[in-house]
Amino acid sequence: MKSISKFAAALAIGLLFNGNVFADKVVKKSTLKVNTAQSEIIWNAKKVTGEHTGTIAMKEGVITMDGTKLVGGKFVADLTKMVCTDLTDKEYNAKLIGHLKSDDFFSVEKHPTANFVMTKAVAKSANEYTVTGDLTIKGITKPITFPVTVSATANGATATGKLVIDRSKYDIKYNSKSFFENLGDKMIHDEFTLDVKLVASK
Repeated sequence: MKSISKFAAALAIGLLFNGNVFADKVVKKSTLKVNTAQSEIIWNAKKVTGEHTGTIAMKEGVITMDGTKLVGGKFVADLTKMVCTDLTDKEYNAKLIGHLKSDDFFSVEKHPTANFVMTKAVAKSANEYTVTGDLTIKGITKPITFPVTVSATANGATATGKLVIDRSKYDIKYNSKSFFENLGDKMIHDEFTLDVKLVASK
């Protein structure tokens, strides 16, 4: 009888201990809200005769951490607030942005946002990850993988990464060698980049 009582007591202690461990893990995992004012998206696109760069406003996003480990995240880009930062001529600048928002490129009137949802993060070091997720542009969703650096603090985290995107996968055909031949110096490269910085807190 004493043996059974001791076993029951040991089992109860074990369940209590394991429950506390599980509770600690739940407490450690937190979803942090992205501060859109402090976060940024910088775009860069190249063509045969040059390149252009600018910014896109961050609409919303979250970073999910398990302690100091990145386990999830997503963000939404507001394409209606796309800006070109390298052209000083206001008329040419407005013309370029208007063209990028048109159906030749991002069809912003029909698809005002683009979004990324992380599906996997593989740690390479304490704060370096290879992140994979689903990127949606013009209503088309494709997987993408890119490096991410995360800096965790007591109150939040900052994540930075560079996405290299093939526009031809998102039905963006204008002056693309993937769809047209003999473009000469009118050719615009299929790949463009987004340098993304997410600043998030509890």
